[in-house]
Amino acid sequence: PRILEAASRLKKDGILTSILIGKVDEVKAAAAQGGFDIEGIEIIDPATYPEMDAMVAKMVELRKGKMSEEDCRKALAKGNYFGTMLVKMGKADALLGGATYSTADTVRPALQIIKTKPGNKIVSSCFILHRPTETGDEKYAMGDCAININPGEDDLVEIAIETARTAKAFGIDPKVAMLSYSTLGSGKGDTVDMMRNATAKVKEAAPDLAVDGELQFDAAFSPVVAKTKCQGSPVAGQANTFI
Repeated sequence: PRILEAASRLKKDGILTSILIGKVDEVKAAAAQGGFDIEGIEIIDPATYPEMDAMVAKMVELRKGKMSEEDCRKALAKGNYFGTMLVKMGKADALLGGATYSTADTVRPALQIIKTKPGNKIVSSCFILHRPTETGDEKYAMGDCAININPGEDDLVEIAIETARTAKAFGIDPKVAMLSYSTLGSGKGDTVDMMRNATAKVKEAAPDLAVDGELQFDAAFSPVVAKTKCQGSPVAGQANTFI
């Protein structure tokens, strides 16, 4: 129902053209039962997809011996792999998933098939947090909370820049806080040094980006704390993008 409701709203508002993956009759019956208007939205069933053989062959090529033809055909029967290959083959521009698949099962096909864009060494992620308030909507970007467990200094640089780009795509004017248990030298340790060095590298790589660190979350988020801990910072107390 969540997927069908989203597709219905996207159609109604003319935001984008959706493709639904599933058994056509089942999808239409579920939409009718829930009262969702998906008339005219393309529904593709992997089991009857006419270009499946070409898709299997392409996936075998991409996996370079790591998956057999049988393995690829079995994987492509599932919506997460099938949708990812639609993107890879130019049949779709993006994939939305995760309502019923775990994060790992959503991300794994993209890691295996699409990989990183040119110039990037790692894949990273960010959460977009959104809450309506009495004074207007608040939006925050938080990265990387799902993919990289122990990023190195250069990884943090790439994560920060890519998270800021994603924030912009969601209508956030990024003010990036590089988080730590230390604020501008108040604490010591290897991870403090790493965050401080990464901040310097981000400033060098993206000079137009508002970024500061290392910052504790309270100093990054609270204007009151920022006045006490780090006056004059272009980010402290007003950060909306957290690394």
